[in-house]
Order: sequence, then structure tokens, then C-alpha cells
Amino acid sequence: MRYQIRHTTRYLYPETVSLCHNRVQLQPVERADQRCLRFDLTLQPEPNLVRSYKDFFGNWIHYFEIHKPHRKLEITALSEVMRMIDGTPTLAPSPPWETVHATIHRADSNVETRRSLLFSMPSPLVASEPALHPLADQVFTPGRPLLAAVMDLTQLIHDSFAYAPGATSISTPLGQVLQQKAGVCQDFAHVAIGVLRSKGLAARYVSGYLETQPPPGQPKLQGSDASHAWFETFLPGSGWFGFDPTNAVQVAGRHIVLAVGRDYADVPPVKGVVTGGREHRLSVAVDVVPLAEELTMTPPAFSPDGGATFLTS
Repeated sequence: MRYQIRHTTRYLYPETVSLCHNRVQLQPVERADQRCLRFDLTLQPEPNLVRSYKDFFGNWIHYFEIHKPHRKLEITALSEVMRMIDGTPTLAPSPPWETVHATIHRADSNVETRRSLLFSMPSPLVASEPALHPLADQVFTPGRPLLAAVMDLTQLIHDSFAYAPGATSISTPLGQVLQQKAGVCQDFAHVAIGVLRSKGLAARYVSGYLETQPPPGQPKLQGSDASHAWFETFLPGSGWFGFDPTNAVQVAGRHIVLAVGRDYADVPPVKGVVTGGREHRLSVAVDVVPLAEELTMTPPAFSPDGGATFLTS
């Protein structure tokens, strides 16, 4: 399935910003099940410097600086993505989770498996938590196939935690999420990752988008989609498998991958520092639109107030 994605982030400042340095992770990754056919980044006002590179995890980073005074910053990423997953995936057979654990931690495993070991360790936002162990023991029973256990974990988190926007923030500790049993997709992904790592298994955070469907008979509202998050676990010899605890499903073609990392701290869509401005007002609008195969991406509109578009792929 081919998608067009428009992700607009707007900062409004009550006072003038004299200088800003920002990095954005808004270009969808290239991988076996996904191709980024085109990506345009539009910045208003026009930056003085733009630099693009890939980070340690293979995600695209676009860094920019604006040296002129401004009271509004608008970042628009326009992508065209092809997902090579159709329909609902079936749960693949897998060895017992204990076997997977032993393979990941073997000194003579292959390069890809050794690299996955990084994702079995604690990370800045997914620390070791004793409260994770009861969840882990419920699903990782002796001899349980890895992927079946992970699907059970996905369902368990969905059933045990309330989806409650505003109950947490980016900085809410994992322990607090476990205690209040409420949060959003970011929190549920962190919980799942923490459970897997508590068993010595590899799990990584995925940021991206999910195509949403309006209620029957109603038009889709512009800007009504949102960023999404889920997790992937590693099966030696087969690669990474995605699961979405917010929706209790295995990841399929409607999930569009933006970036991967150890946790959210590795993949924030926008991150930076400014001089001046005081407290800002932030708004984000996301549109995920399915495209017919023969259609091409609508080019971004140029703004009369001094923006610039950078074609990066």
C-alpha cells in the first residue's frame, strides 16, 4: 500500500526567538518491508544551515539552524511511503523464548544477533523495574514460543492499562506508568519493551504512523491522524516482528515506520534549543492518506512569508 503523509509541527512564541538549533526525525526509514519513495522537508522561516545524516540506528536526522529573529517556526514533512505488507499478518511459528534468549546471548552468534543484544539492556526511559516481573511471568511461561508469548503480552497490556491522554508526559517514569496503569501508546510500548528485557530478550521502540478510519458515513478530518508508537522483538534467523499494544494487534501494512531506537529518547520527531521566545505554544497535525498506485505525491506549497523546501530523496 502506498501512503502520503503530511506531518506539520508549529511553534508560536510570545517573544522573539533570536536563534534556534533543531534536529528532526521525520523521514520514514527504508527497510525490507517499507520504501520511502520521496521526502520533502519545508521549514519556515528559511534556515541558515541544513545538514542531513543517519544516526547509529539508521534513522535519518535533519539538523537545521535559524539565525534570524522569528516568533513562529513551522516544520512540514511530506513523505510518500510504500508498505510491502498486505492484510493481517499471521503469527509465525517460533522456538521457545528460552532458546531465543540463549541464542541472543551466545558469544558465537552471527552479527545481526549480536547487534540485537543492545536492545536487551536497560535504556534511558526503560529502566529495570521490579514491577515488570509479574507481567513477564504471566506470559513467559516455560517452553512458550517467543512470538506467541509476545502476542499474549500485547493483549495483556491492552487489557490491563487504560488509554488516557494527559495521564503521562514524555518524562513520566516507567514505574509510575506501571503503578497507575494508564498512559498512551508511548507508555505501552515502553512497558512491553521493559517486560521483554526483564527476560533478557531484545525489544526496540518504533515511532511511526497508523492509518485511521473515520466512523462509517463520516468524512476523514484533515489533521486528525497522529504519531503512533509500538515495539518490535527480535527472533534470530528471522528478524524483527512488530506488535502494537495500544490496539492489541500484530503490526501490519497500516503501520508506517518512521524511526527505531532503544526507547522514545532515541527517536523524538523534533528536538532542539532556542534563544529567547519564553514559553511556546505547540501544535501538531498529521494526515495519512492512502494513494492509488498511479498517483504521485502532491508537492508542498511554498509560503509567502519566507520558507524553504529541501528535497532529500
